[in-house]
Amino acid sequence: MANIIDDIKLSFKSGDALTRLILVNLGFYVAFLLLRILSFLFQANISGFFISFTALPSDLLTLATRPWTLVSYMFLHEGFMHILFNMLWLFFGGRLFLEYFGSRRLISTYLLGGIIGGFLYVIFYNIFPAFSDVVSISNNRGASAGVMAVIFAIATYNPRFPVRIFFIATVPLWGVAAFALLTDLIGLGDGANAGGRIAHIGGAAFGFLMARAYREGKDLSDGFSALLDKIANLFKAKPKLKKVYSSGGFNKGYRQNTGPQNDEAKLNQILDKISRSGYDSLSKDEKEHLFKFGKD
Repeated sequence: MANIIDDIKLSFKSGDALTRLILVNLGFYVAFLLLRILSFLFQANISGFFISFTALPSDLLTLATRPWTLVSYMFLHEGFMHILFNMLWLFFGGRLFLEYFGSRRLISTYLLGGIIGGFLYVIFYNIFPAFSDVVSISNNRGASAGVMAVIFAIATYNPRFPVRIFFIATVPLWGVAAFALLTDLIGLGDGANAGGRIAHIGGAAFGFLMARAYREGKDLSDGFSALLDKIANLFKAKPKLKKVYSSGGFNKGYRQNTGPQNDEAKLNQILDKISRSGYDSLSKDEKEHLFKFGKD
């Protein structure tokens, strides 16, 4: 079990942005499954309590006390098929996204698409009479809005990219994206999963605008990416300095520790480089260091 956990940690540290997003989603799902088991064993609504603090509420007063749910909801899935299809879509779209936009923009596009989709869901539920009876009790969950942002960014940037459908026919990527959007519009008209479909549309809109702006030399995610970098830097381990004394007795100096802390600092630099530019950007020495650290 310890080896599995260590492998997951290494995959998260050395993996690209897509790997990290998928692992975080899977981690949330496993945690929720464990809470459901505990809920059954103890006959307590533990999983329901977890949902109430991670799902996105449509009620404005509740949202005001749980603003973090604008982010946490996009990592929460209840059903296996729900997370399976979302992760398949994310893997497919994310691989293409990395080729054109890079790791840094993938995380920003996923999060911003989810946040904008979440805002649109809350706005619709508080404005339109169709939701007046359920606005106080409804919530939203799932990665779909963020995934739609990724898919539509790629479909806008390279609309003619060929997609093989069940080994039967090849269609352009814009057709796949248009079909997904049309499905949401039809479903919204029927009232089926209205909250989720509204969030999907918001995510798709952001992905479209992001790619259009990128073609014109503008990066809509740049400011948000810089904010994420600052937050990430707060949690990075800094190499420690070790105090040493000269042979003269009282002259003091400092040198950087060349022990395990320095190795960890070098590893963090390599992982940052992978996140920014991909594994292929590493030098031979950096790849050897990463391989050696993984074996240790």
